[in-house]
Amino acid sequence: MAQEREVDLVEVSPNASPPVCRLMDYGKYKYRQTKEERNSRKNRAASTLKEVRFSPVMDRHDIEYRVARIIKFLEEGHKVKAFVRFLRRQMAHPEHGHNVLRLVLEQLEEVAVVERRPIMEGNQLSTYLSPKPQVRRSRDNGSST
Repeated sequence: MAQEREVDLVEVSPNASPPVCRLMDYGKYKYRQTKEERNSRKNRAASTLKEVRFSPVMDRHDIEYRVARIIKFLEEGHKVKAFVRFLRRQMAHPEHGHNVLRLVLEQLEEVAVVERRPIMEGNQLSTYLSPKPQVRRSRDNGSST
């Protein structure tokens, strides 16, 4: 039958009783399989870590601008490290850095999940954010194939 139809006889399940075979164009099958694999790799979100630096003496407008950048990164599916870098005498007042990150986290609570609460690491106060699932879904629905 395979020779009559000019297709291949492919054994699908050799351990079954009786063995299961299919009539198909095997080259075409392998081609489609590699195409699907490429598309799945292409559509997979490459999650990288983006860093956004703040200062303990930043103006509210500068904070809002950087929060907008963080939102863009989160919508693209990236994780974000938001940190406040303290310089010299600023280390005497870490509460200013906590206030900056508190403002940032309040603005991002609808689009981000806090993976790690703000922690002091040397002269940096840092927190890690990842996108909420619905944010990534809304981005994926907008793209067409």
